[in-house]
Amino acid sequence: MISAIVLAAGKGVRMNSELPKVLVPFKGQPMVEYVLDALAKAGVDKPVVVVGYKSELVESTLTADNRDNRWQGLTFALQKEQKGTADAAWSAYESLKDFDGPVIVLAGDQPLTSSRTIKRMLDQWQENPCACLIGTLETENPFGFGRILRNKNGDFVGIVEEKDATDEQRKIREVNLSYYVFNAADLWDAIKEVKPNNAQGEYYLTDCPAVLKKNGKRVIAKILLEQQETYSINTAQQLKEAEEKFAD
Repeated sequence: MISAIVLAAGKGVRMNSELPKVLVPFKGQPMVEYVLDALAKAGVDKPVVVVGYKSELVESTLTADNRDNRWQGLTFALQKEQKGTADAAWSAYESLKDFDGPVIVLAGDQPLTSSRTIKRMLDQWQENPCACLIGTLETENPFGFGRILRNKNGDFVGIVEEKDATDEQRKIREVNLSYYVFNAADLWDAIKEVKPNNAQGEYYLTDCPAVLKKNGKRVIAKILLEQQETYSINTAQQLKEAEEKFAD
C-alpha cells in the first residue's frame, strides 16, 4: 500500500473566488482533482485529503466525484486551525498512524502535477529507502522558490526560502516545489520537532527534512520534476495564463 497526504485546507485569498482554492476550476475541473488523478495513476491507493477552509464543501465535492471509486481509499482529515503546512500534514496522523511505508506529501493546488513525476519519486524511494526524498527541479528562473542547499559533496543540507536567502544562495537554480516522499514514522517524528520560528508563526513542512538530517536520518534531494510543475497558480490571472498555456 502507498499513501499520500494532499494539503487542501487553504483559502486562496488571491483567486478572487469564494471557493476554497483547491476547488477553483482549472480547465473545467477542480484543481485538487488533477492531483488526486495523478496519485491514482501512479498507484497510490490511500490518499488523505487535509481540509480546512469550507471543509464540508471540499469533502462533499470530492465524495460526489468519487462515486465510481476513481480515487481508491480516499479519506479526509481536518486541520482545525491554519497553522502551517507541517500542522496540516500532522492532521492526517490519525488516518495514517498505523501505516508503515512511504507517504507522498503534495499540495492540492498544483493541477499540473504529473503522474510520471510521482512514479519517478516512488521508484527512487524504493531503490534508495530514506527518511525523506525531495523531488526538485533546476529552472532558469528560480525567483520565489525555496533553494536546495548542498554541501561540497553534493549532499542535501537544507532548504532556504527566497526571502531568507543570501544573494549567493539566490543564484542557486535547484528549487523545492513541495514534492516529498517521507517514511511514515520519520514524518511524524520530524513534525513533532518543527518550531514556528518564522514571521508567520507557522509550522512549515519545509523544516522537516532539515530536522531529519540533524537527527542523522538519510535525506535525498533529487532532480525528478518536470518543467510545468514550476508553474504556480496563486492568482486569478495566473490561472487564466496557465489554462491558455496548457490548453491541450
